[in-house]
Amino acid sequence: MSQARGRKRSILSRIVRRIIMALYRWKGWKIDGHLPDLPKFVIAGAPHTSNWDFVFFIGATAKEGVEPNFMGKHTLFNGVMRNFMFDMGGIPVDRSKRANYVDQVAEAFARRDHLALVIAAEGSRTTDGSWKSGFYHIAQAANVPIVPAWVCNERKVLGFGEPVWPSGDYGADLLKIARFMRSKLPDYERFKVLEAQALRIIEEKGHA
Repeated sequence: MSQARGRKRSILSRIVRRIIMALYRWKGWKIDGHLPDLPKFVIAGAPHTSNWDFVFFIGATAKEGVEPNFMGKHTLFNGVMRNFMFDMGGIPVDRSKRANYVDQVAEAFARRDHLALVIAAEGSRTTDGSWKSGFYHIAQAANVPIVPAWVCNERKVLGFGEPVWPSGDYGADLLKIARFMRSKLPDYERFKVLEAQALRIIEEKGHA
């Protein structure tokens, strides 16, 4: 949940949220599946192909009754932007600190009663479809499940899968997520790459 609890949200954040919800409704997006009835989880979303992704995730999670959170560079939370960033669900992360960002975000999970952290698991829009492992390490450190989320811009659908609890076997858990994603978009090339990545991790572990 936002750190705005206990005070009124900033005017700018209220205006931006209204605009986002208006755009979401105007675009006519639909939701496939539901977010879990759990207080804390990581939403691992893919593919990340457009700057509109954030708008659709805000809209879809709001429809599910959840206020999403996201990680942001700590300097963005200084000065006049501070309240706005917190009101929008931002979690400041200082990558210059000795404690790595995984520990910092895990501490944020520990401090809060509710937290739904959205992570673009691919890391960037230019990826071939491979996922970064940060989402997994955060979920594991915070002892929360991972909710896979997929987007289809052509059909204007954003979907959520069943929560996956980190078992400590990254390859096996990633394969479970990859096969869910492929069940929704079986011919999508990036999800084929994701499945191949998971199988490669499992194979490398077996040879280690």
